[in-house]
Amino acid sequence: MKKGFWCAGALALGLTAALAGEAAAQETGLAGMHSWTRAGGRTCLLDHFHDGSGSGPTRAAAMRAAIGAWSDFTAFEYGGRWGSYGLAVSKRGGCSGGPGNFSCNVSARPCRR
Repeated sequence: MKKGFWCAGALALGLTAALAGEAAAQETGLAGMHSWTRAGGRTCLLDHFHDGSGSGPTRAAAMRAAIGAWSDFTAFEYGGRWGSYGLAVSKRGGCSGGPGNFSCNVSARPCRR
């Protein structure tokens, strides 16, 4: 009877470890292929940038669209915790166009807490 409990316990521990590993893999997505660094209490990609672009009738709307594109793609690729543009570092961006037709681009290194 004790042998059965030991086997069940070992199986449960193995399953827990496997699920924890799977959760970690889902959390980081492809981020594990890049080097990481610490910056201001955040974990950031060391030298890998992501870009986003968007357009809109105003400069503000186009910038929101560009940041949204950056966030959506980054979260898709690395997991939701990496998709916050507010946590990103080394931000660059700019807009062009005129009233009624602006285009904006952003670039930044993803970070997570």
